[in-house]
Amino acid sequence: MSKEKPLILVTNDDGITAPGIRHLIKVVKDFGEVVVVAPDSPQSGMGHAITVSNNLYCDKSSTSDSDILEYSCSGTPVDCVKIATQAVLKRKPDLCVSGINHGSNSSINVIYSGTMSAAVEAGTVGIPAVGFSLCDYAMDADFEPTTRYVKKVVSYMIENKLNTGTVLNVNFPKLSADDIKGIKVCRQAKARWEENYDKRQNPQGRDYYWLTGEFINEDGGEDTDEWALSQGYVSVVPIQFDLTAHAQLNQIKDLNIEH
Repeated sequence: MSKEKPLILVTNDDGITAPGIRHLIKVVKDFGEVVVVAPDSPQSGMGHAITVSNNLYCDKSSTSDSDILEYSCSGTPVDCVKIATQAVLKRKPDLCVSGINHGSNSSINVIYSGTMSAAVEAGTVGIPAVGFSLCDYAMDADFEPTTRYVKKVVSYMIENKLNTGTVLNVNFPKLSADDIKGIKVCRQAKARWEENYDKRQNPQGRDYYWLTGEFINEDGGEDTDEWALSQGYVSVVPIQFDLTAHAQLNQIKDLNIEH
């Protein structure tokens, strides 16, 4: 009896027609049976949001290749993973790949990222998952240099079992294939956004605010994703959805009360 091909769910947050996801589909389709469920419009910065008060639509996409099932979903990236696993797919995916995002999802960006939240959602139900991001926000970004490393990571994920709930956050530097030095497994850098809201007026005279900000890396370590990217490496950070600060459990034990 022949072994069943791995089932690979592909999603993103930039929308089903974004160049990043189109490249990712092209790269991973040789690894197994690919099904795409992705937002019908850009959903960047949605984090782990889900649709709870609006209708949710999921329709076969007109962008479908002849041998790949594709669905465009009206919801968030997390909605896409939920509806894929609950209503679209006939069996549990062997792998979920999210991206390739247009822009970095390293360090603090991971908590805002729809790309990574889709991967984390897959992880919550035991699906091995990885999110890919390129440090280039341009819609005409060159994704070809990522190909070799996407193949390496996807192959590793299929062949090896990570701890349940652990997903990989992979970021690519904006470099040519010849200039990328390799892969570094890292920790997440301590960094933040120093934000500012630019107050403006629309043509009707109503005030509105436009979010701007400066990214500040507060981490001088040479074992972080920010360091790896700055040195020309692909960064790989294992993350988890368990937000418990385990090291602090003993420190706050005096809050325990029994009646």
